[in-house]
Amino acid sequence: MIKNRAVLYLRLSKEDADKISKGDDSASIKNQRLLLTDYALAHKFKIINVYSDDDESGLYDNRPEFEKMMIDAKLGEFDIIIAKTQSRFSRNMEHIEKYLHHDLPNLGIRFIGVVDGVDTDNEDNKKSRQINGLVNEWYCEDLSKNIRSSFKAKMKNGQFLGSSCPYGYRKDPKNHNHLVVDEYAAKVVKRIYQLYLSGNGKAKIGSILSSEGILIPTLYKQKVLGENYHNSKALSTTKTWSYQTIHTILNNETYIGHLIQNKVNTLSYKDKKKKLLPKEKWIIVKNTHTPIIEPEVFEMVQKLQKTRTRSVGSTEENGIFSGLLFCANCKHTMARKYARHGDKGFIGYICKTYKVHGKQFCSSHSINNDALEEAVLLSIKSEAKKILKAEDIDELQKIKACNESREYYDLQLENIRKRMDKIEKFKRKTYESYMEDLISIKEYKQYVSEFESEIRELQELQSQINGKTDLQQELNTQYDEWVEAFKNYINIKELTRDVVLELIDKIEVADDGSITIYYKFQNPYDV
Repeated sequence: MIKNRAVLYLRLSKEDADKISKGDDSASIKNQRLLLTDYALAHKFKIINVYSDDDESGLYDNRPEFEKMMIDAKLGEFDIIIAKTQSRFSRNMEHIEKYLHHDLPNLGIRFIGVVDGVDTDNEDNKKSRQINGLVNEWYCEDLSKNIRSSFKAKMKNGQFLGSSCPYGYRKDPKNHNHLVVDEYAAKVVKRIYQLYLSGNGKAKIGSILSSEGILIPTLYKQKVLGENYHNSKALSTTKTWSYQTIHTILNNETYIGHLIQNKVNTLSYKDKKKKLLPKEKWIIVKNTHTPIIEPEVFEMVQKLQKTRTRSVGSTEENGIFSGLLFCANCKHTMARKYARHGDKGFIGYICKTYKVHGKQFCSSHSINNDALEEAVLLSIKSEAKKILKAEDIDELQKIKACNESREYYDLQLENIRKRMDKIEKFKRKTYESYMEDLISIKEYKQYVSEFESEIRELQELQSQINGKTDLQQELNTQYDEWVEAFKNYINIKELTRDVVLELIDKIEVADDGSITIYYKFQNPYDV
């Protein structure tokens, strides 16, 4: 049987851009196709398919058309692969060994490099193929170093090299390495800062912007600016402003006119995975473009964020769980616990009842702060993954959660009614005390004024709850927003006060140190 079924493999990458721009277009897709077609016809090979990867590096084997070709190879669709050179097929020595010297021979498939004379049917040129593989890989390594060096030089010169600008800016039409203000988005950024300084939390700001129909940055760039932009960290269904988006905007120094780059780097020229670099390696150039936020305002926001992560009524740090941590037995709040030796610093929490009154009233229920943060962080990731796995939110779960919230509203109304009844009784007793000369007219008026003030507050709250004409719709919306918020935390790396407040109602600590997390709109989650 004559094996003459051939496919052509064409590849062009950024590595070739300089050659083509200088007039040597021999590496172009069009000319590769002509060259390979002439070769196939001259050798009486039957071309049954053409695979073409444009703007793909030869270092990686996850190129779309390359992957299709290798799948077809395993299906026995062809006998020969023809490329311009071995480097068009791959510039990675590991892949040369894997494909040319293992996989393809085992499948009975021949590889031909037209220009460099590579032919896997010829055992005599195996060493030359390996040498070519090393040379090609060295070329990529040197190219990568040169590109990185060039990029760093441009960064230090204050040139913007990102593929997409931070929300609030656009690339200058006259100079794509310079940022100019996007007036509409800049107004949204300014409003975010104003809302935060007015006392709104990050989750609340996101809710406000979402309720007003303001497009999130990803959709704004796609639908309004017409950019081919994709945020790999965001879910395709995300349409609401998340805590993380607000947090990023409030901490981005780009908005005060500074350019901050080189924050991430690839592990190596052969690996697409990226790693975060320490701050001392960032390249920061000040005053490179028009600021959106005044430096004084930015500094106020930074200080306020630090303040909001502290304990209520305390100047001490690590107050992430302040007001949310309770003893599982006595239901009282947990107090801070300090080391007895060394620097006697904060180490965790302990039952306040036990700390103040001793073991005859409750046991210690002690928990280490680091262990608590780790457990809560893992729990949030776990819950986020559960939500992410489901293509649609379980409707029964949603109905159950909303019904529980509806019951909570009903309980609130009942408590309001009981409290108002009690106040009316207090008012009658106060009047009786006045009539019996047990209190003065001044004291009587003061008590009545306080009672009536509290009644007005209760009536207002009662009116707000009763005024919810479509409570079910509101509960559904709250639940959907909560679920959408949770999805953004699947890759959360650091626990903050705002995240805890957004997702958690309370946390109870058991005597053995285990915790039960009461998430908003969910049943208790034991850890």
